Amino acid sequence: MASGQESRKELDRKAREGETVVPGGTGGKSVEAQEHLAEGRSRGGQTRREQLGQQGYSEMGKKGGLSTTDESGGERAAREGVSIDESKFTK
Repeated sequence: MASGQESRKELDRKAREGETVVPGGTGGKSVEAQEHLAEGRSRGGQTRREQLGQQGYSEMGKKGGLSTTDESGGERAAREGVSIDESKFTK
């Protein structure tokens, strides 16, 4: 058990230095904070998928994947002629 605690202390030290040690925990200042952030982000995505349904969630992902720092996904989709069915965004 001691090695597990030492490992967690090392991860906590890295987190306090600003390193992300838990996938999805970006921004947390401790291992525990990063775990909570990752859990909340995952749950938020699952809730959104349930609200939109699988097709709506996929369409929204397609639009988001097209966005850049210069233009939104909707603008780029229109410019490139990519079809996005926004009627699927609402259930």
